[in-house]
Amino acid sequence: MRITAVNPPFIPGYSRGQRSPAVTKSGTLYYPIWLAYAAGALEQAGHEVDLVDAPADCLDIEQTIARITRFDPGLVIVETSTPSIESDVSFADTIASAGRFVVLVGTHPSALPDDTLRMGKMFSCIVAGEYENPLKGLAEAIEAGKELSGVKGLHLRQPNGEIVFTGDGERVSDLDSLPYVSRIYSRHLDIYRYNNPNALFPQVMIMGGRGCPHGCTFCVFPQTLQGRKFRRRSVGNITDEMLWIQNNMPEVKAVFFEDDTISADMGRLRELAESFIVNGVTVSWTSNMRADVDLQTLRLCRKAGLRSICVGFESGSNRMLGNMRKGITVEMSEKFAENARKAGILVHGCFMVGTPGEDRKTMRETLEFALKIDPDTVQFYPMMVYPGTEAYRQVCKSNDLLTESWRDWLTEEGLHSCVIRTENLSSEELVDFCDYARRRFYLRPAYIAGKLWRSLLDADERRRTFRAFSTFRKYLFRNSRRR
Repeated sequence: MRITAVNPPFIPGYSRGQRSPAVTKSGTLYYPIWLAYAAGALEQAGHEVDLVDAPADCLDIEQTIARITRFDPGLVIVETSTPSIESDVSFADTIASAGRFVVLVGTHPSALPDDTLRMGKMFSCIVAGEYENPLKGLAEAIEAGKELSGVKGLHLRQPNGEIVFTGDGERVSDLDSLPYVSRIYSRHLDIYRYNNPNALFPQVMIMGGRGCPHGCTFCVFPQTLQGRKFRRRSVGNITDEMLWIQNNMPEVKAVFFEDDTISADMGRLRELAESFIVNGVTVSWTSNMRADVDLQTLRLCRKAGLRSICVGFESGSNRMLGNMRKGITVEMSEKFAENARKAGILVHGCFMVGTPGEDRKTMRETLEFALKIDPDTVQFYPMMVYPGTEAYRQVCKSNDLLTESWRDWLTEEGLHSCVIRTENLSSEELVDFCDYARRRFYLRPAYIAGKLWRSLLDADERRRTFRAFSTFRKYLFRNSRRR
């Protein structure tokens, strides 16, 4: 069966695959990683798949529809996100109006399946949650002419307008059974179109595990797609993919592990690093990491090729960390940052304001903490709340959600927009603080001098910094109201 898996057009440069989809200030463009894993699973099941990434390939609606028409699939899978959902539904309906079977996937329809179905009129169904197994069952049923109600994980539109839920879909229990997503990229995508400035360029993005056992209120993937239970690929399977990338994609300078946190199992992380060393993995790697990894493990990871990490420090206030159920403390984060520096690992620090209870004092504590630990790079953002998360339910209950339009999650140009307030702070104050904090951090003479010196000594670092700064500078130097 021919199947098109499409990341549909929206705003130019729209990075739909990340946790907070947007056009980013740093020029980040994520791989459609979930869609690519699904494409691989469907190919493995014997289907012919065309993976289309319209934002990466700069395809508009007409061009994307033309490509789908040429391929003539029997099933079209449309990736979605909260800010783009109205556009995504309209696109899906347009495809379905030509008589094609269209299914929507992603975090937003997983959280609000029936509401999303009612937004459209023509597309057929939604897969709620992780979607490789339900999509394989759906494709098999369509091809064989079977009743779709027997496929778990679907919300089906009936001819009379009713919606039928077929029961919870099955998540992938054996992650080693999935094809290497890097192989899917090499067949379907141009890797030079994707970038995360926290890793060297060009890069590929893979997953070593799924699910996160921690309880952060805001993180969307564990609460809508993956679940809280941590599932692991085997160390050998990950190592083999890293070696495959080295041997078959020699242009790749880095591998980014898009796990919620690669350190969810500390013993396994050490085993993974040792396996990389023993088996000759030489490609650089980057990962999301929780601020609770010890110095010995960090040094081992650095020896195994870990160059940089993305860390959700989030706040310099223990009260705010408790309110967001982060499960770490400021003291733990400070020790972790010190250990990462000792291990020679670059740190991208993520900081967030707008948690319930946030006030001017806690925001100042966050900025002071960021300046104190002095990561290599940082981001400051108002908390982004998405349907399906505890954070979203909290702001709805407290009447602190400021809009009913999903499009308002972004500005007109596609940047993140603040759609919340707190009992103490307006949305404008949250945004102004983030702009101010960003300038305070990056425009320090000592920071600029250090960056220039490191760039002079390291050609890879020079290229990475230049790529990020070339897009980021226009936002950094915008006027903001000083707080």
